[in-house]
Amino acid sequence: MLVAEVVAHLEPSRGGVFVDCTVGFGGHARALLEAGATKVLGLDRDPVAVASASAALGEFGDRVEVVHLDYRRLSELLDERGVAAVDGVLADLGVSSVQLDSARGFSFKRDEPLDMRMDTTTGETAADALARVDETTLADVIYEFGEERHSRRVARAIVAARAIAPIETTGQLAAVVRRALAAPGWQRIDPATRTFQALRIWVNGELDRLDEFLRRAAGRLREGGRLAVISFHSLEDRIVKHTLRALDKSDGLVRVLTGKPVGPGDDEIERNPRARSAKLRVAERLA
Repeated sequence: MLVAEVVAHLEPSRGGVFVDCTVGFGGHARALLEAGATKVLGLDRDPVAVASASAALGEFGDRVEVVHLDYRRLSELLDERGVAAVDGVLADLGVSSVQLDSARGFSFKRDEPLDMRMDTTTGETAADALARVDETTLADVIYEFGEERHSRRVARAIVAARAIAPIETTGQLAAVVRRALAAPGWQRIDPATRTFQALRIWVNGELDRLDEFLRRAAGRLREGGRLAVISFHSLEDRIVKHTLRALDKSDGLVRVLTGKPVGPGDDEIERNPRARSAKLRVAERLA
């Protein structure tokens, strides 16, 4: 997603070490390597993505290394590898198309186990979290991370439903939310959309320490190195926007290169409708 735009802004043709913090299936990493990056470190918290990217990028030999690691541990990895500074960092935030199409409960388009974990080796599933969370906390989660104005109604319905039977699949959860938010007439988006987004963000801690990661990533760039961040919803983008602005205006550490976020072109949206909400922001490290 936004591959050409990422390559244009990170400028791997100058060579150097680049970090793809969310390597996925390796599309961005491949583009960086083919455009001239000397080496790419690929990170991903999803073990399925790590295995897939490792296989897909094997032809590049020791020019690429793929590691199972949360991107917020970037500094630890660089310290372990003895890398003081890098030439570019990319973070493609949020859930990937691969994860949405998996059977892990990210989408309510199919009835599947309510897992929602990006890293299936750790943490509790969404089903487990729903089974133990209290109603007030659940309402707060749905309101804060899903921006659902009827969050209390949804939380109340979920608690009532789980008292009858455990909510263990996406179909069960979506049905509960849709009943709670039933309204006459056409609705622009499925009523379950915001609740599913909220639970996914909550289970994976997607916004936790995002600002800290951005600051640390910017701090590991060499002079002229660039940090590129792709976000998909307003909560992520707000954090990215304000943190990069603070690093520019207040700290003088970087210069923001994208006054307005860069979005996908019409051709990409036509090929991949999920790209519609993608926003790319880029900053360059100063001396």
